[in-house]
Amino acid sequence: MSTNATRIESTIGHLVKALKTPTIGRVYADLATTARTEGWSHEEYLAAVLDRQVTDREANGTALRVAGAHFPGVKTLEDFNTDYQPGIRRDVLAHLAGCSFIAKAENVILLGPPGVGKTHVAIGLGMKACHAGYPVAFDTASGWASRLAAAHDSRTGIEKELKRLRRYRLLIIDELGYLPFDTQTANLFFQLVAARYEQGSILITSNLSFGRWGEVFGDDTVASAMIDRLVHHAEVLPMDGESYRTRTRREMLSESETDDPEGSIFNRR
Repeated sequence: MSTNATRIESTIGHLVKALKTPTIGRVYADLATTARTEGWSHEEYLAAVLDRQVTDREANGTALRVAGAHFPGVKTLEDFNTDYQPGIRRDVLAHLAGCSFIAKAENVILLGPPGVGKTHVAIGLGMKACHAGYPVAFDTASGWASRLAAAHDSRTGIEKELKRLRRYRLLIIDELGYLPFDTQTANLFFQLVAARYEQGSILITSNLSFGRWGEVFGDDTVASAMIDRLVHHAEVLPMDGESYRTRTRREMLSESETDDPEGSIFNRR
């Protein structure tokens, strides 16, 4: 390698560290060879190098946002079978997947019995938000209750926690309705909803209709005030039908009996 080439390599190494662009440091030489072979212009070479850096940075950012959201598992909207949920309009789901509701600080409420895919859709929308560059925080309703109570009892108080949560453009509250809350927890949830009203998006899944939320929060007035703020700018999606788990189990039993009608343990006497 010539002295001039060594000097250029050293200069580029220094610059990519100063600019914090490690991908450029890894790819510039190979892309330069490709550019010479294929006759790229200087502009085409520059665009290719920058594109690789931006692509890697966005991918790394998405991975960090997904990890920071603390989803209980990886689920995508593409894997969700809308054939089992005729009540959900595909165009509405596609619109939500675009994440414009987050930019507008709007909410999404998924209502339906257990096992119909509410959590799957919630995580799928959360994943879309992460890919779109939005920070997301996921937890169950009981998990959020514990977090809010801990913040309330801390030295800094609930206000600091509500301020910290503003950095998350989407909060997902899963499984609201399975456990009732005491008065303090109900008030903390109201503070959370009120603090994010027209400021940040909330996505809630619940097995209860709005009319029964008073049972969860122990106070119809608090529940009503909360619902009023949530649905003012919201897409409410009812999800009905049979539990996926129940249907899958029934189909497995049916297949087992069809494959071995005499030998199946379910047909033995």
